[in-house]
Amino acid sequence: MSVAAEHIRTLNKYEKEILLALERGMKRYAWVPLEQLITATKLSESEVNYRLSRLIAWGMVRFNPVPYDGYALVFGGYDTLALATLTHKGTISALGTMIGEGKESVVYEALGLGPVAIKFHRVGGRSFASARVNREYMDDGHCPWLVASRRSAEREYAALKTLHPKVSVPLPIAQNRHTVVMSLINGGTLNRYRFESPADVLEEILTNVRSAYQAGIIHSDLSEYNILVEDGKCVLIDWPQWIETTHPNAATILDRDIDNVLAFFRRKYQMNPDHEEAVRCVTG
Repeated sequence: MSVAAEHIRTLNKYEKEILLALERGMKRYAWVPLEQLITATKLSESEVNYRLSRLIAWGMVRFNPVPYDGYALVFGGYDTLALATLTHKGTISALGTMIGEGKESVVYEALGLGPVAIKFHRVGGRSFASARVNREYMDDGHCPWLVASRRSAEREYAALKTLHPKVSVPLPIAQNRHTVVMSLINGGTLNRYRFESPADVLEEILTNVRSAYQAGIIHSDLSEYNILVEDGKCVLIDWPQWIETTHPNAATILDRDIDNVLAFFRRKYQMNPDHEEAVRCVTG
């Protein structure tokens, strides 16, 4: 984590109030004015400044002096709020090591009632411009990275809730802000394995894609890198970019998903699966 666990555990109630005020304020401001924070928290200016200096030092808040003294919540602060809420609700009790990282997320092992995974969505930086163009949940107006990340998590959680258990996906447990808590999958990505019967594995994947399609959902970013293998069973992960089967570009996007999967089996196993037959398997 970018924020030390001890800082999250020892967060003062005033500091949490400021983080919450920043979260609310960023729905309106890119940089929340100091005066707005004082009004929202009902704390003195000296108290707010002192608490802000600590939050900045801990990597939870960023300061910008132009054109006014403004403050913004950054991912360290957003992580802190999400973890504090999940801990308070008893969803998680401890955070473990990072087990996965992508362009728009990081995944950690955690402890809830048992081992779980917690995914922090991070739609920002290099991925933000492309996300605005390619993700249908991104509007054209003011959409801070933190808000976009929350929407991404909400969409993934909604997909998992719809698909499980009909489709082999992680069990969704909880969602808060930009995080999704789900069952821990003990396995690597599809490309790390070599199967004795690859045709059976391909059929299993297409059957899951078909079940998702019947539920009205297309993954839209499917490849060997977001299919995990646990105890010989394929599990489809990473669903924030899903689209409905009624989407105007549904056929094209489904074709691309299937092409990605078939291309992997052609490369690794010298198979020659028929694309049209695979599409019929999914949509027929």
